[in-house]
Amino acid sequence: MYAIVEIAGQQFKVQKDQKIFVHRLEAEVGQKIDFDQVLLVDNGGKVKIGAPAIKGAKVTAEVNEHLKGDKVIVFRKKRRKGYAKKNGHRQYFTAITISDIKA
Repeated sequence: MYAIVEIAGQQFKVQKDQKIFVHRLEAEVGQKIDFDQVLLVDNGGKVKIGAPAIKGAKVTAEVNEHLKGDKVIVFRKKRRKGYAKKNGHRQYFTAITISDIKA
């Protein structure tokens, strides 16, 4: 059984006991969160599609930890002009584990 759910503005294909990284959520470590924007549920070949979301369906997840992603280097250069700028960025993430999918 899997579901496609919208979490923090992004869509994820999730299954039970799966660990995923999403953009930083305002939740404490160990807290359970319910996501009700379930777009699709596949239960052994029986597919339910929402328009846009399935009413009454929800995905429950538990927050494992808050962390930062790998550093991404942003480098801009204009040749023959003496212009070069280097910048870095680390995105904040939340690691969650999917505990239950209810259709």
